[in-house]
Amino acid sequence: MKLAIAAIGKPGRGPEAAMADDYARRATLAGRPLGLGPLELVDLEPRKSGKAPEAELILACAEGAHLIACDERGKTYASRAFADHIATLRDQGERRLVFAIGGADGLDPRVRAAARSTLAFGPQTWPHALARAMLAEQLYRAVTILSGSPYHRD
Repeated sequence: MKLAIAAIGKPGRGPEAAMADDYARRATLAGRPLGLGPLELVDLEPRKSGKAPEAELILACAEGAHLIACDERGKTYASRAFADHIATLRDQGERRLVFAIGGADGLDPRVRAAARSTLAFGPQTWPHALARAMLAEQLYRAVTILSGSPYHRD
């Protein structure tokens, strides 16, 4: 099952972007034997500002995929439960999983409506570059949990 983090805006080239890139690379390598990956980081840059143009880009990127909206009102998962959720989707035959991170004003209601589920890292709002890095790390962690790697410790 292919994995993607589709995020509105440029991540820049700071430490958060480097972390996201590193965890995406690690998840891709570790996930290959498990039928997970590659983990692609997709930066979506709308020509116009606002939720509607952002929604069009996200929905186009996620066409045909299982869409998960990243939203502070979403479901929170413990790391093992998140790994199990990813494995269940893979085992149910999902071919592509796309996690959507909205712009500065959040996700358009059309994206939340199209999403099959929502994911939250708690009720706080996170900077987009940090949210990308956190999600990439959690996807890497999920892959290592599923592979039995000692990376995750309970």
